[in-house]
Amino acid sequence: MTSGRDRTRRPLRAWAAAPAVLAVLTLAGCGTAGYGAPVAPSPMSVSSEAFISGTLAQRYTCHGHGAKMNPPLNWSGAPPGTKSLALIVDDSSAPITPTIYWLVFDINPGATDIQEGSVPTGARQALNSAGTAAYDPPCPQGRPHSYRFTVYALNTTLKLPNGAPLQSAWTAIAAATIGRGRIVVTGNP
Repeated sequence: MTSGRDRTRRPLRAWAAAPAVLAVLTLAGCGTAGYGAPVAPSPMSVSSEAFISGTLAQRYTCHGHGAKMNPPLNWSGAPPGTKSLALIVDDSSAPITPTIYWLVFDINPGATDIQEGSVPTGARQALNSAGTAAYDPPCPQGRPHSYRFTVYALNTTLKLPNGAPLQSAWTAIAAATIGRGRIVVTGNP
């Protein structure tokens, strides 16, 4: 498996087309400010008191004893014009196809955090790589993996349903990104 996970994953048909993956990955970091050529997103700050010395605590992984509990996150610096926020948690150690553990969108633009084990009121979740609309705790095996927690400021609300297909949500986020902040942590086997 490319993600180092010990659980068998269903293949995600949306990722089967390499050109579509490259387009999504290209746009995910840049945004288009709604029209025209891609522009660099405004920088945002992301932090969490749960990440000690840059490490993802086992309680937020499949190795933890808790139920699929997401870590708390805080952010600041959403640029003017932010209409909603989104969060994507992925495995930056995956060599080819990214593994998405959590995708939350249409977070209130005034929000500055996500509490442990919860989704902000009114926000929705897209399907992750496991095919569920929930936090899928990372499961590092064999060697440490790096996990990215990226918050996006968007110039619109996505208006996608809860459980929206992963690629649809990710593409919509990429097209509407005007700000971005990220924290990268290490998960150990």
